[in-house]
Amino acid sequence: MEFKRTSPAKINLLLNILGRQSDGFHALESLMLPLPLCDELTFESDCQEPGIELIVSDSKLTPGPENLIHRAAMAFEKATDIAQHLRIRVQKRIPMEAGLGGGSSNAAITLRTLNEIYGHPLSAETLHSLAKELGSDVPFFLHDQPMLAAGRGEKLQPVEKLGALEGKALLLIKPPFGVSTAWAYENLCRFPTHLNGKPGRAKELAQALIDSDLSQVSHLFYNSLEAPVLAKYPLLELMQDCLRQKGARATLMSGSGSTTFALFEDSAEAILAKKALEQAFGSHHWIEICAL
Repeated sequence: MEFKRTSPAKINLLLNILGRQSDGFHALESLMLPLPLCDELTFESDCQEPGIELIVSDSKLTPGPENLIHRAAMAFEKATDIAQHLRIRVQKRIPMEAGLGGGSSNAAITLRTLNEIYGHPLSAETLHSLAKELGSDVPFFLHDQPMLAAGRGEKLQPVEKLGALEGKALLLIKPPFGVSTAWAYENLCRFPTHLNGKPGRAKELAQALIDSDLSQVSHLFYNSLEAPVLAKYPLLELMQDCLRQKGARATLMSGSGSTTFALFEDSAEAILAKKALEQAFGSHHWIEICAL
């Protein structure tokens, strides 16, 4: 039997690092938004051969046991004692090392889909527990709505509809290089103010996007990890400046980068900004426009 599922990207509308915890991980608060930009995962659950076969469309993506999809399927098998005869095909649209959560999303959708295929043997709480062991962003993708995230990212709280974003256009741009999340966190120590942020910023932005117009809240968008990343890659800051000049209501790096997003009033503005980026920086960058 074959099951096709979409696996969405995300952006961090805000990412505020609150210092390092006793377990070595960084405490954070974030406001996360799922996007209509999606990978496609196809599950074939009745293969004759035992085990998990992963077929990927992108040669840069390993199909081996270290892949998050494979790890998620193995975690499900261990939790349920259901032996897998599974083939998963992955059609990638979300770029890697982009700060868009593609791998985490793939893992979460794998957990959700296998639980559906086998009649929901795992509770929502157990799925969440498995997800957070796979990665800090994975639990977010078990849901289909904006969320406030805390802790390492695994403590989630749904938020009301972000009315200020309705009908807006989102432009995403990623240069040919990626940024390692581990590198970004390791180098945050050079920026003490950004490493030890003031709590409450995520809730403040969420409430503003519920109550206010986008043009009134652009100053509230914030990402602690921009400090080390923009210092190393000034190209990203130049791109943000270009986007603001072309009318972006807000522009920010998502996660650890290297993707920058910009919010525009409509798709016409976003298309003009895309043309300006290509004229200024060349056409070799990945650029996507999404309607929100």
